[in-house]
Amino acid sequence: MNLKETIEKYVPYNEQEAKDKETMLKYINTFDDVLTRNNEFAHFTASSWVVNKDRTKVLMIYHNIYKSWSWTGGHADGDSDLLNVAIRELKEETGVKNVKVIENDPLSLEIIGVDGHVKRGKYVSSHEHLNVTYLMEVDENEVTRIKEDENSGVRWLNVDELKDAVTEKWVLEKIYNKEINKVKEYQKQAK
Repeated sequence: MNLKETIEKYVPYNEQEAKDKETMLKYINTFDDVLTRNNEFAHFTASSWVVNKDRTKVLMIYHNIYKSWSWTGGHADGDSDLLNVAIRELKEETGVKNVKVIENDPLSLEIIGVDGHVKRGKYVSSHEHLNVTYLMEVDENEVTRIKEDENSGVRWLNVDELKDAVTEKWVLEKIYNKEINKVKEYQKQAK
């Protein structure tokens, strides 16, 4: 299934996802470069919401640009298989080797504003990330490591610790809390 079909098939969880789905499809239909950073207005990224087996903890990185504990993820950079992108970024940013994909379909959709910043010595203008998130599981005992050019910490956080660890309040309130609730609902359905 291609990216457009993945987004079209996705059933929004709430009003934010419905609106963001609509906008993502407009971008796909308007621009031919939404999978690369050549589109300086908005481009696709993929993230992982990584939980432990008990679903009580989330694997997070301390993101150097955002100065906050954050999920893993990154730019599609031309790869239309966003699940593959999410797995690649998770492994690169945390050092984990064994990843269990809980669901091949996206867990969520969100458009995230990115403030202008300096990366690798060059200024990057403010833009939007058209983000697709996937649900993953990793063993809590797996060895992790930081990726110094992107993060300065990797650790498991109890879901109730996120409110104190995440400094990006919009991301916490609109995205991470949504992910926590969706995982709870997913668990109920799986029983």
